[in-house]
Order: sequence, then C-alpha cells, then structure tokens
Amino acid sequence: MRNKIKTLLTVLLACICIGTDAASPMVRLKELPPLERAILIIKHYETLHCPEHWPTIGYGHVVQPGEPYRKGVQLTESQADNLLRNDLRKFCALYRSYGADSLLLACLSYNCGTAKVLGGQGYKKSRLLRRLEAGDRNILADYLSFCHYKGKIHSGIRRRRMLEYLLLRAVEP
Repeated sequence: MRNKIKTLLTVLLACICIGTDAASPMVRLKELPPLERAILIIKHYETLHCPEHWPTIGYGHVVQPGEPYRKGVQLTESQADNLLRNDLRKFCALYRSYGADSLLLACLSYNCGTAKVLGGQGYKKSRLLRRLEAGDRNILADYLSFCHYKGKIHSGIRRRRMLEYLLLRAVEP
C-alpha cells in the first residue's frame, strides 16, 4: 500500500513538473491534445541530449544509417522538437490499426524500440500487443512490464510508464 501511495504521489508531482514552465503558468495537461501530452512526457524524461550521447540526439532519437545528422553537432531545441514530432507521427502511423491505443504504443516504441513491441531482431511479439490484438484492453500490467534497464526494474522508467498510461490511455466510454 505504501508503494502505491508513493507511486501515485510521484506521478502527480511529475504531472505538475511537466506542466510547469518558468516563463508561463502551469499547463493543465489533460486539457492539451494527446500528442502534445506525449511530447511533454518524452521531453521531460529524455531531456535534450548533448553531442557526447551520440548516436542518440535530440530528445532520444537514435540516428539511423543515411540520416543527415553528424557526430559532435548539438541540435537546437527547435530542431530536436521537430525531430521528436516527426518520429512520434511515424510511430503513430505504424500503430494506426490499434486505434485509440496508437499513441500509447508509439510512445512505448519511441523509448524501447519497435522490435520489443512488434517483435523482430530476436524479440517475440510483446504480450501487450497480443492482448490488444485479441481485443483485451486490460493492459496496465503488460504496459508497466516495459520498465527494465539492464535486466532490473528501474523505478524512473516505471514512473514514466505509469504517467504515459494515465495521460495517454484512451478510455472507451
């Protein structure tokens, strides 16, 4: 019970922190369009990567062969924002057939990679995706299972998953 309360308080605090900007009043996250909520969550957890993080640039984009980015060059916040938006739109298009859950799956793939969700590159199709394909939308436990780093549960990633789920999960009426 104590861990649940601690997690809930952390998620609420994260909501406040993400929605706060030094130059403007607090943004009410639930009033923002879902894509904007997703972008704020990703920016909060990824932060703007510096050149030393190559091949990760911007807000967590991993440079692919043939892309025009050069090692050692820092993206501006505007460039990183545009790259994030383009990436997220591509992932949403990839999961379009999952309807209301496409943005949630897009955020997960943005952070974990599509192979861990869709299967491929040595991974099986995720239980999360199999459950959605079977029409079962009770996916919280499966979604939260994507919170491991180096084989161990990472509390920061778990908070991120919970926040994504709470702010992006489309609940049917």
